[in-house]
Amino acid sequence: MLKKRKTTSAPASRPKAGKLKGAMSHSRAQRAVAKHAASNTPLQYIPWRTIPLEDLNPLLQRQFVVGQEIMLARVLLKKGCIVPEHSHHNEQLTYILDGALKFWIDGREIVVHSGEVLCIPAHMPHKAEALEDTVDLDVFNPPRADWIDKTDQYLRGRT
Repeated sequence: MLKKRKTTSAPASRPKAGKLKGAMSHSRAQRAVAKHAASNTPLQYIPWRTIPLEDLNPLLQRQFVVGQEIMLARVLLKKGCIVPEHSHHNEQLTYILDGALKFWIDGREIVVHSGEVLCIPAHMPHKAEALEDTVDLDVFNPPRADWIDKTDQYLRGRT
């Protein structure tokens, strides 16, 4: 007879003193993602046309779908749109459907064109500029809690 193993979770860590106001602790972000993921059913069929476009600034819009441990975002950038330098604990895959994005990452400049993919490791600072009107798909693991709870101020022109 198999015994069920008792599992416990570690207590959530408290934010460190001196953190910027509005910054989310890693454990709080994990709880936000877990809460959101737990509310979803295992199977989702979601046409993009059913997801409202979120206007982040005059040159940037997005839509996203969140699974249990992954997020897919459709990002629309007008030519000249700048995504300010930032980093996150999420691994990111960026696939350009149409257009081109210039990235400043890891001491290099990389232009990613339609049909190409950029794999961005967790915690790696990066910045991007739309060289033309661009449609990009971004995949994140785990899902971006700051996008879900709309605390992504760096994209909204507020810091």
